[in-house]
Amino acid sequence: METGFLQGNGIDVLPQFLTSLAIGLLIGLERERNPSAKAGLRTFALVSMFGTLIALLADKSATPWLIAIGLLAIAGMIVSAYLNTPTENNDPGTTTVAALLICYALGVLVWYGMSKLAVMIAITTTTLLYFKPELQGMSQRLSRRDLVSILQFSVLSFVILPILPDQTFGPYNAFNPHNAWMMVVLISGLSLAGYVALHWTGHRYGAPLLGVFGGLASSTATTMVYARHSKTNDSMCRLSAVVILIASQVVLIRLAVVSTLVSPALTGKLLPALALGLVCGLCVTLWSWSRLRTESDLPLPQTSNPTEIHAALGFGVLYAVVLLCSAWLTDIAGSSGLYIVAMISGLTDVDAITLSSLRLFSLDQLSANQAVASIAIAYIANMVFKFGMLLFIGGKTLAKHVAGGFAAMAAGVALGLLLL
Repeated sequence: METGFLQGNGIDVLPQFLTSLAIGLLIGLERERNPSAKAGLRTFALVSMFGTLIALLADKSATPWLIAIGLLAIAGMIVSAYLNTPTENNDPGTTTVAALLICYALGVLVWYGMSKLAVMIAITTTTLLYFKPELQGMSQRLSRRDLVSILQFSVLSFVILPILPDQTFGPYNAFNPHNAWMMVVLISGLSLAGYVALHWTGHRYGAPLLGVFGGLASSTATTMVYARHSKTNDSMCRLSAVVILIASQVVLIRLAVVSTLVSPALTGKLLPALALGLVCGLCVTLWSWSRLRTESDLPLPQTSNPTEIHAALGFGVLYAVVLLCSAWLTDIAGSSGLYIVAMISGLTDVDAITLSSLRLFSLDQLSANQAVASIAIAYIANMVFKFGMLLFIGGKTLAKHVAGGFAAMAAGVALGLLLL
């Protein structure tokens, strides 16, 4: 590159400087709109190109410490600007300072051939700067319970998971502590997303989103809550039915996401069954929704925090038990043993048998068809359990409104199995 640089008078490195210019202009454009910022379009563009220029000189002269000197020069310029001129509303300007330092570093990255990474970081930086009001509002809406949930999920993901051994134990080499806890983190993360969204949105967006977020957090808990409230009046009964149907369809989407993340090789086999169940159920749900004329106040599902240690441990134990039982019964009774486990465990929890089947498939202890069938059986068993629960709690009227949708979803999943 040095020879080309000398022979071409440096014109061949022009694309790097143009990329740096674009990065500086992008970040500077957002800062230009902020009246309290002491740096705007021109400053950010110059700082970014300065980073690329310093990196070029450091590279050609074999003096990498020039990059550190350039960083110190930018820092000195920033300190001088903010000490000599007070900012509006006593704003210390730390955000702009951090953005300038990042801009300089991105200019350096561009020279060293990491333009794509630099552009991605620049876009992310600009997004964070632009959405300051929304981020502040979001942080202010966080309750103590929300912060505790986030901290607990961080403990599950970044404290417990790294220290668990990544090796197999027990019969059939089916149990791996690291893998098992990874499944706990995955399910807790999905449930946490629904749990937080459910409490942030509250009653503001009506039945559809309550059904979606309730299904993410816990479709069984959502079914129980709305079954109890369905007896208020006929309108509430119909609304409860729609929420319950949507929550049960979200389970299908959730299973598709989990299978894609855990075992992408099985996704092509599993998706047709899940998609047919979703489409069939959606048709009935839309028909039920179209018949609603009035909307009552909807209660908020009282779901438990999915990131609490005892909840995570409970799911981890359930996953391990289902995994070992599935491997054992498959070994001694073939697919029929697996399907019995899927039917029993699916009554209360679809996630455990789903993850267990995916794990056994990855260990070549299950065929693709067996894994898909066990997941489908667990989902249908869970639908039967929830239907019995809402019939017992909500009564025959609610069961009548939900029966068509549940039957359509179960039939769609069953039809998908037949097409394997």
